[in-house]
Amino acid sequence: MVNHTATSVVTIERFIIEQERLHPEATGELSGILYDMALAAKMIANKVRRAGLADILGATETANVQGEIQQKLDIFANDTIVKAMDHGGRLCAMASEEEPGIIQIPDGFRCGKYCLLFDPLDGSSNIDVNVPVGTIFSVVQKITRGRHGEMEDMLQPGRRQVASGYVIYGSSTMLVYTTGQGVHGFTLDPSIGEFLLSHPNIRIPDEGRYLSVNDSYEGQWDEPTRQLMRKYRGLEGGRRPLSVRYVGSLVADFHRNLLGGGVFCYPVNKKNLNGKLRLLYEANPLAFICEQAGGAASDGTRRVLDIHPHELHQRVPLYIGSKRDVDLAVQTFAHRSELVGA
Repeated sequence: MVNHTATSVVTIERFIIEQERLHPEATGELSGILYDMALAAKMIANKVRRAGLADILGATETANVQGEIQQKLDIFANDTIVKAMDHGGRLCAMASEEEPGIIQIPDGFRCGKYCLLFDPLDGSSNIDVNVPVGTIFSVVQKITRGRHGEMEDMLQPGRRQVASGYVIYGSSTMLVYTTGQGVHGFTLDPSIGEFLLSHPNIRIPDEGRYLSVNDSYEGQWDEPTRQLMRKYRGLEGGRRPLSVRYVGSLVADFHRNLLGGGVFCYPVNKKNLNGKLRLLYEANPLAFICEQAGGAASDGTRRVLDIHPHELHQRVPLYIGSKRDVDLAVQTFAHRSELVGA
């Protein structure tokens, strides 16, 4: 007789409903935001899969607020998320890395009590060479009293996030999110169009295997940063060396390190004195996920989730991943003045 092991197939919708039942005070609005993000992710995933066949690859002639040339898929992803989210009555405003100001909810739709901040297609410069790209999102609760979301609602420290997540469009499409109750991953089954629970309760190893950093900037780093990288490589301090793995797509690098353990670093350099990654659209949401999985995230001196934003497109340096590896960065930079003066 053949023994068949029973397995439970859990869709993202079923999982969210079950999680919601654990909180009798829940109104269902946050769950609705997650459903809508999953829908937008499916639509973007479909376009990404067809990108090599359709007239969707390559850059447009316009630039985003960062001064970067927008990729065609960037614009599609941005518009898809806005249209999927603006009519549900759950949001009072949105903000995108691709747009200069707050995206208000149209007057014809009801406003809710949450704000959504997102990077519609992280790593889009890699689209033309078929490297995985992703979507990153963050949800905060409205704190002002008016109907529409205001700048004060957007500029909240990351510790006030009520949910965050990312979608990676790779060999498979995965959605990973947290609402402060652990981190859970769902893989899209294209044959049925459903995200299925594949990675429950993700925990990042306390000490990692991988170092993700762009070494081409080494000549523009200060001495403490160079010393830190020598430590990570086992050239100083007697540590076990980390293997260097760098894709150049934040979501892809972060996803690998979240599952396998490691640290992603984007230090300051002479060209980017304030760092390069965006606090509200990239650093905060991934930091929330990383901490919920047992990891850490720092700008080198401060916990990322404690930083008080002062503008919508603020940039920060970032060290994120396994806790011991991030702690090493903080310890190294605590002596920065001594090392710079040496």
